[in-house]
Amino acid sequence: QVQLVESGGGLVQAGGSLTLSCVASGPTSSSAAMGWFRQAPGKEREFVVAIRRSGGLTYYADSVKGRFTISRDNAKNTLYLHMNSLKPEDTAVYYCAAATVYYNVGAYRQTSAYDYWGQGTQVTVSS
Repeated sequence: QVQLVESGGGLVQAGGSLTLSCVASGPTSSSAAMGWFRQAPGKEREFVVAIRRSGGLTYYADSVKGRFTISRDNAKNTLYLHMNSLKPEDTAVYYCAAATVYYNVGAYRQTSAYDYWGQGTQVTVSS
């Protein structure tokens, strides 16, 4: 079973930057893709970005395109989310997720595509 642990959240002013990390342990070679989601209070969990293991294809939500960048360090089994030009509406708990099935990269927008989830890390952007 894959375990995911996020870190790097915090409080930042609008326009600032943060980098989130997600360390994966267990049989990580079974992961077909990984993604970041976020959930604000009273809202549904929202897709942010996904990256396929094979080929490194990425897929971003329109709301973060051009501001957020996903990257990975396979040697460290770590996934990153680099967030720039943060806005108050980016405030949420951010979750890392891993999928074991290969789909078209766009399919990873759905929470149902993922088999493992981290516990989340809070990001708060003040205006």
